[in-house]
Amino acid sequence: MTQDDAFAADLLRGHTDTIVLGVLRGRDAYGFEIYKAIRDATGGAHEIKEATLYATYRRLEKDGLVESYWGDETQGGRRKYYRITDAGRAVFRGNVAAWVATKRIIDSLLDVKDTVVKDTTVTDPAVKDAGK
Repeated sequence: MTQDDAFAADLLRGHTDTIVLGVLRGRDAYGFEIYKAIRDATGGAHEIKEATLYATYRRLEKDGLVESYWGDETQGGRRKYYRITDAGRAVFRGNVAAWVATKRIIDSLLDVKDTVVKDTTVTDPAVKDAGK
């Protein structure tokens, strides 16, 4: 893991609750299914450790942001499914609004204008040197 990867992981780690709530907005899902949805959404570039996710599920349930129930599988082990509550939807919306506002501020402070640092030729010297 490079220093850039570690930094990105630190930024994302603070948003695990919101990421999980976002996955659950579309449908109920069981733990490993949520893990796969996160991994697949990033093309495998980001994975949240399963232990971190299960701690997140417990915390979200304790806070009333998700509810859990046991699935009715006919094959394999029973799966615990999670569903987002109305309170969880409200928290998700608030967290996304806060993220958008924060991103806007950081982008303006860094003078970022739709620039991709990795895998692209960057003409802005301030951004070009950011990866060094």
